[in-house]
Amino acid sequence: MTTNENLRIADVVGNLPYRIALAGGWIDQPFASKHNPSPPGSMVVVCVEPQFWFMERAGICTGTRKIALDLWKDGLPEQDPAELVQKLYMAENEGKAEPSGSQDMIGLVYPGISRLDYDYTYEGGIFPRHIESNNDPAVSSWLENVIHILPVAPRPDGYDPLETKNLQPGLIARLGNSGKTCYEAILAQDIGALGASMNECMFCWEKILPGTVRHHTLKVDLLGLLEYYQFHYPGAMYSGCGGGYLYVASETPVPGAFHIKVRIMQS
Repeated sequence: MTTNENLRIADVVGNLPYRIALAGGWIDQPFASKHNPSPPGSMVVVCVEPQFWFMERAGICTGTRKIALDLWKDGLPEQDPAELVQKLYMAENEGKAEPSGSQDMIGLVYPGISRLDYDYTYEGGIFPRHIESNNDPAVSSWLENVIHILPVAPRPDGYDPLETKNLQPGLIARLGNSGKTCYEAILAQDIGALGASMNECMFCWEKILPGTVRHHTLKVDLLGLLEYYQFHYPGAMYSGCGGGYLYVASETPVPGAFHIKVRIMQS
């Protein structure tokens, strides 16, 4: 077998970043944000370096990334990020009855750690009213060290997290607020507050969209696994509906977990 010492992992998986989503996910969907009695509601996304191959159907927006690689094989163009997000959103969602949320595209395009503020009265809730991004190397380094990632399982065939919706305004408000407190916790480097925001987000997911953690196609006890890690560590949440990866907030090691590298804006 021949080897190429100059081969980089980005040459294999592509040079574009991945993204992870933390607390507040689903508030980017208009069907949720339109019920928010106290907009805007927020969520947090993190731009991640391509250091390895993330499994597909796991809440890491690999589908969006594939489309982005088709558009920009050599990397993101030097262009207004808001314009790139809109172009990528249109490329992915044209003709779709149930379009994906724009947080996927924003997490890929905007470097650093970003808070996305969604208000249904602004562009129908499709794009955020405001994006707040942090590219402080010290903040990113802290987040890299305290977010531990455990592979669980990809979403199974036939899985639909939207079969049951319980869009109570009070729960939607709590979901959007979990993103705000998550971002504040990251900037303050407060592990307790970060874990609490992740736990709050999962509480809202289970109530608003129970299919995110309970569904007849799922083979893993997602709630049991989540309960264990939330009890033993400051907080835990899934990368997406149906499992994917489990993110654990902890300043101490988590057996079997790995870390990510945040892609920040180069000064």
